[in-house]
Amino acid sequence: MDKDPVYNPDSLGDYGLETVRMIKDRFAKGVDSGVLLMRHSAREYRRDIHDLQNPLTEQGRDLSLRMGDMLGPDLNMRGFASTAQRCVDTADLIMQGTGRDDDGERVKTRDTRVIEAFGVFYALDQVRMWKGLQAADGLDSFVAKWLGGEVAPDVMIPARVAVSQILSVMKGRLVTMSPEKGRSQSLDLCVSHDMTLYLVRQAIGLETTFEQPVNYLDGLLMFETDGELRVSSHYGNEVCIDEFINT
Repeated sequence: MDKDPVYNPDSLGDYGLETVRMIKDRFAKGVDSGVLLMRHSAREYRRDIHDLQNPLTEQGRDLSLRMGDMLGPDLNMRGFASTAQRCVDTADLIMQGTGRDDDGERVKTRDTRVIEAFGVFYALDQVRMWKGLQAADGLDSFVAKWLGGEVAPDVMIPARVAVSQILSVMKGRLVTMSPEKGRSQSLDLCVSHDMTLYLVRQAIGLETTFEQPVNYLDGLLMFETDGELRVSSHYGNEVCIDEFINT
């Protein structure tokens, strides 16, 4: 058996730390089930392959393991991801980081399942989308234009339709959770891309694309409390999202 890679957690920077704090804080306040829509870990930026084929870097793999280690072994955790392998690997490694066998080696607890709603399903014409990103001078500007109805409907699904579909799939994960023996709290990882996080975050009334960046392993946590479905960000903001979901 291959040994785990040796890494120094203190050398990995802050990626994922605030996301973990948000999850632990919410669970400490009485929530027992949550769905985390999150960006994948640190990735390569090769130009000789399609962008969605860019894998995680070694740092990205270590960051994912560290995040799992910080979340700990007591959560009933499931992994879902975009079709991009870096998203699947992020979820796999986080889950692997949460548990260890009798020899102290990390073990992967479950396989991550691909769900297209966490990919770039909203891009109907990826070539024109990439051209639009370049013309808009950045992802934040492009998402703002998309939400403002300034992107052609044959290039991107209408932004608020895409948001409703993403949130509906997340809600579906939340309602299918069931407790595991010895574990009273459940967390579903839904690993996606920065564009998805920027889109959902601004559309539901959290931070705008221009206010705060979406860094590696940043996430939005969906949970239910007092009969309301809510989403929080690690920046401390929280909103009710019932109106954004078609039921």
